[in-house]
Amino acid sequence: MKKKVMNKKKTKLTIYIVLRVIVVATMIREIFLQDWHSVFMCILTLILFLIPSIIKKRLMVQFPTLLESIVVLFIFSAEILGEIHNFYGLFPYWDTMLHTINGFLCAAIGFSLIDILNRSEEFYIKMSPIFVALVAFCFSMTIGVLWEFFEFSADRYLKTDMQKDRIVQVISTVELEPEGKNIPVVIRNIKYTEIYSGNDENNLTKTVIKGGYLDIGIIDTMKDLIVNFIGAVVFSIFGLLYIKNRDKYKFAAKFIPIMYKEKT
Repeated sequence: MKKKVMNKKKTKLTIYIVLRVIVVATMIREIFLQDWHSVFMCILTLILFLIPSIIKKRLMVQFPTLLESIVVLFIFSAEILGEIHNFYGLFPYWDTMLHTINGFLCAAIGFSLIDILNRSEEFYIKMSPIFVALVAFCFSMTIGVLWEFFEFSADRYLKTDMQKDRIVQVISTVELEPEGKNIPVVIRNIKYTEIYSGNDENNLTKTVIKGGYLDIGIIDTMKDLIVNFIGAVVFSIFGLLYIKNRDKYKFAAKFIPIMYKEKT
């Protein structure tokens, strides 16, 4: 048993060291390239890597080795691989995969918060397993929605493109209804879109979007929330089964943070 624990700690330490070395090396490279946005992302990643340790010390919460490793790999995949190395663009389902994992992990964290209270002798109200699973699901979806709020705000006020735009060939809108009625006008088989921009009406800049019409983030947002929903549902089911039989469904425990008493 002791050997197994030591191996887990060794694995976790190896992951931490390797990922930190890669992030630092990436930051040094971006400094030479004078890509300050990427440098900031590297610094942010190093700070986010500290979250499990900070939670452990401040809140006396212990992250299972598997959960902590996945959290760190998730941060690395989102910030370094996704943003700096453009995995979002190179791999169409990279963002979908991360949002699904995020829904699963957030449900695990939400589940643990309620389960800790439910098992505490100082907490007098005992909640049913279904209610605990429901809270875990709602917690995960709330985090997912708040993240989409953040992406929308960044795109609107900082002119980023976190809500990735998509080319579509069909649109349905009441804005093009000639008489202003609430009847959607459907335009199909869109081949290209021309956009004219500028302050001078006589000297406008023309931008051509080949292949269709540019959807400005709504498809990406809804897709993210749907896969977050799937991840949250999957863990909520695991959590429900785990509460009913903790010995049989020990798999779920690998993703659930627990309270611990600090040794004196």
